[in-house]
Amino acid sequence: MTAAGSEPFAAALAAGPVVLDGGLSNQLEAAGYGLADELWSARLLVDAPQALVAAHRGYYAAGARVAISAGYQASFEGFARRGIGRAEAARLMASGVALAREAAAGFDGPRWVAASVGPYGAVLADGSEYRGRYGRSVAWLERWHRPRVEVLAAAGPDVLALETVPDVDEAEALLRVVRGLGVPVWLSYSVAGGRTRAGQPLAEAFAVAAGVPEVVAVGVNCCSPRDADLAVPLAAGVSGLPVVVYPNSGERWVEGRGWTGEPAFRPERVAGWAGAGARLVGGCCRVGEREIAALAGVVRAL
Repeated sequence: MTAAGSEPFAAALAAGPVVLDGGLSNQLEAAGYGLADELWSARLLVDAPQALVAAHRGYYAAGARVAISAGYQASFEGFARRGIGRAEAARLMASGVALAREAAAGFDGPRWVAASVGPYGAVLADGSEYRGRYGRSVAWLERWHRPRVEVLAAAGPDVLALETVPDVDEAEALLRVVRGLGVPVWLSYSVAGGRTRAGQPLAEAFAVAAGVPEVVAVGVNCCSPRDADLAVPLAAGVSGLPVVVYPNSGERWVEGRGWTGEPAFRPERVAGWAGAGARLVGGCCRVGEREIAALAGVVRAL
């Protein structure tokens, strides 16, 4: 869709909470696809694109109104390591938007597509997105992100999802990149204990989005539901914007041991988030169709 076609998405946020999808990786793994690859879910843009259509359709059928494309870990450098040239890499990244759009066919009511823009750390495939502080300047990060973001914006998403951002410096770089592209964006940080993963206060992090005309929502994702509870009212108060919130299951990933702990994602939390200003609500890692269906039921009852 064009920028003009994106206007209903921004307008929808004023009407009440809009349901996002859940974790794409767990959806794909449940269908039998291995993601042990530097490209993560983006490898299926090459190897099994119709698997992505099926995964998105599952979330739309569960009640999600927004599907987030499989671009989180995609980059020109990552595709180059697989012998894929720049032009084909751009086509593959753009195809993620088209696949999510294809999945929306046949559903009643509006369905939107968010193009995932993961942080630089995700492309390193070493967990850096949960630490931030890459040793790169804002200007360097701006130059690195710009070509990929421009490709995704040209693919016609309804919104760009600047997601799992661990660091205020990277947020500032991304917000420079999106200026003037004509596509709305949401800015979503990965957080822990009331701070970004890089350690900055959340009030400082949310404040960078205020006054940027392209930003239609600011908030958090890929964090514990408890951290989300704390972050939503702060994001609303500091930025004056609608809030986006899609935490993970609440379990923790421990290298060599896998996921540990008990799930803490409870769909009924959305009522509190909505009351505090959330207008985009969903789930991230380990949150699946069942949880999104239950969350959508809560939203319908609000």
